[in-house]
Amino acid sequence: RVPQVQPRVEELSELYRELSQQPGLSTACLGPDLTTQYGGKYCSLYTGRRMGRTGWGVGCLPGGDAVGVFTLLPAEWSQRDLARAENIKFCRQYLIFHDGASIVYSGPAGTCSEIKDELLSRESPSGMLKAVLRKVPGKEKEKEKQFLEVWDQNRKVKSIDLTALDKHGSVYDDDQFGCLAWSHSETHLLYVAEKKRPKAESFFQSKVPELSTSDEDTGHPKKEDAPIKVGSPHPGSAGGWLCGCGADQAVPQGEQFVHHDDWGETLSARSVPVLCVLDIEGNSISVLEGIPEHLSPGQAFWSPEDTGVVFVGWWHDPFRLGLRHCTNRRSALFYVDLTGGRCELLSEDSRAVWSPRLSPDGCRIIYLENSVLGPHQQCSRLCMYDWYTKHTSTVLEAVPRQARGAFPGIYCGSLPGMCWAADSRRILLDTAQRSQQDVFVVDTATGTTTSLTADSPQGSWSVLTINRDLLVARFSTPSCPPTLKVAVLPAAGREAQTQWICLQDAPPVPGISWGIRTLQPPPEQEHLQYRGLDFDAILMRPSEGPTAQKPPLVVMPHGGPHSVFTAGWMLYPAVLCRVGFAVLLVNYRGSLGFGQDSVASLPGKVGTQDVHDVQFCVERVLQEETLDASRVALVGGSHGGFLACHLIGQFPDTYHACVVRNPVVNIASMVGTTDIPDWCLTETGLPYKPDALPDPAQWTEMLNKSPIRYVDRVRAPVLLMLGEDDRRVPPKQGLEYYRALKARGVPTRLLWYPGNNHALAGVEAEADGFMNMALWLLKHLQC
Repeated sequence: RVPQVQPRVEELSELYRELSQQPGLSTACLGPDLTTQYGGKYCSLYTGRRMGRTGWGVGCLPGGDAVGVFTLLPAEWSQRDLARAENIKFCRQYLIFHDGASIVYSGPAGTCSEIKDELLSRESPSGMLKAVLRKVPGKEKEKEKQFLEVWDQNRKVKSIDLTALDKHGSVYDDDQFGCLAWSHSETHLLYVAEKKRPKAESFFQSKVPELSTSDEDTGHPKKEDAPIKVGSPHPGSAGGWLCGCGADQAVPQGEQFVHHDDWGETLSARSVPVLCVLDIEGNSISVLEGIPEHLSPGQAFWSPEDTGVVFVGWWHDPFRLGLRHCTNRRSALFYVDLTGGRCELLSEDSRAVWSPRLSPDGCRIIYLENSVLGPHQQCSRLCMYDWYTKHTSTVLEAVPRQARGAFPGIYCGSLPGMCWAADSRRILLDTAQRSQQDVFVVDTATGTTTSLTADSPQGSWSVLTINRDLLVARFSTPSCPPTLKVAVLPAAGREAQTQWICLQDAPPVPGISWGIRTLQPPPEQEHLQYRGLDFDAILMRPSEGPTAQKPPLVVMPHGGPHSVFTAGWMLYPAVLCRVGFAVLLVNYRGSLGFGQDSVASLPGKVGTQDVHDVQFCVERVLQEETLDASRVALVGGSHGGFLACHLIGQFPDTYHACVVRNPVVNIASMVGTTDIPDWCLTETGLPYKPDALPDPAQWTEMLNKSPIRYVDRVRAPVLLMLGEDDRRVPPKQGLEYYRALKARGVPTRLLWYPGNNHALAGVEAEADGFMNMALWLLKHLQC
């Protein structure tokens, strides 16, 4: 008899509720050090303010006369609240005592407290002040407001209503453009906002005559509206802050329906970013002038000595392409001089750059660099600009092939906000290393790399911050939710001796076992140009329960396609495993973490190489593992959905159920509607030019590589989940597949999620999606 796994809906929802409440670790920062003689007990009193010096802490420390350092670590966590249908953020604080070489004591201090309506926050360089960008719901019919607050150690000292000042649009709080940077003098704050756009009126708008003022009578602008030109001192500020705030423009008529180009998926409210400065002492806000009009600025920070601003500028001519998860958009590093008003190019203008980070001594800027266009995610170069010599060097090149035990290359969305060691020579980063993620220290002078997690448990490691060589990281595995780790970075040359201490543990989830296996494609499936590439898969399976002996298998290829599953905590696979399914997470050729050759091998071969890798992996696992080959299903989103739809069409006898989320179904019909049309051509193996239209042969090639081509062969029941606001893979893709399946009598169901984009990450949509997915699998696999 086949083991059954048929939990009731109530049991399934309770299991999801339990595991979805595992918090995720978002950010951490380190407060200033306090030196103390440790011996006996040290007791410290705090008052409860979030991300400041708050909470009670008592540490029993070993006796002796050595001098120790006491540091407070506030960490920000996030958690799904199913009752409120939202993600909530909360803060927990920790005490760390160390002697500069090792951690003597560490532990939590006080209870958690929820963070409400905070969009951005940043502590000042001294740690004595903190800036907070907060959203405040409007009263009655008023729109939501944004306030910029400044706190000291005891109270809120400033609260600026940015909406009321009306100097710009909404402040950017995303991780693509957004920033909140203190000047080194701690007198000014730098941030990015949407440029103020005049309110457009109808051609037939009734106008009310305005009363004149003495200023208007004399033809002079009002003082508060007078533009401050680059090169002139800012009123009320110390020194000459060369900022400008344009005067109100004339109200245009008949332009209320004009389209404004934006930056695509999750950035639809980002069109024309501007750099803004708050003068804390003068309570005034200005918009920086001097940025070339063909650039969109972001990721900005103050230059050494506060003489200007360094930023990343993205070209947006002739139009903006989707920027989220696309590290191949033309961009460069720039400097705006606030004393002369000039904008200076610091890096090559034919590359894609991001994540600039200034060294503690103010001498060097490290940043990541990719080639323009091509695959959206690649193996990146690490570059460095010397502020005083004006010399740019490449610290680390892209790695063609990942060799076991060697540095795999850099595959990360961004560098940590604080990544420099105290010596201003070494930096810390995390990167995918095949199917796990590890932390490395890089010597920028020699280009040598050392793993700080090579001797640690296998899993997924991420750097949260480093300050004064105290290192904070996040760690998780497929069976263990995120935990908080700390370490003291050893001196140069001894980094391999790093000792990690667990500051906040999370007990492993029972009933889940997992492992990583490596597969070599058969000779007939080798890439002619990139021979010898292998790939990985992570297999999770239930270790207890009625199906532990021979569970059904759920196959999950990742999206991207240039992405990767690392051996970290993932909610859906963990709950499915607890329900009784084995889960196979496939990192087919083209995934990140295996070298640039692996990335380059896939464009032009989507729909064949990636499909055959997944199928080969499934067949091998079914041969070598005790799994139920008669009950195999597919689950995938985006390009993972593309592969799932291909597999149920190309190998209809293998799969008996399928669930896809915002799948790519027809590349030919997607190219004219997506925010990333270059993806459609690049992954098909065709050149992309903004001013070129595909010819008939190219349309045919895109169609032939699409899963819609195999729809006549599909027999497995298909559940589709579509986000109404998806800009990346517009929902018409899923509707096209749904109608094709319905017309052919294939059992299918469509779930439509308003207010959700490509990720379907809304708490309500995510929870509903899991329940429908699990019930669909249980029903059609006859579990």
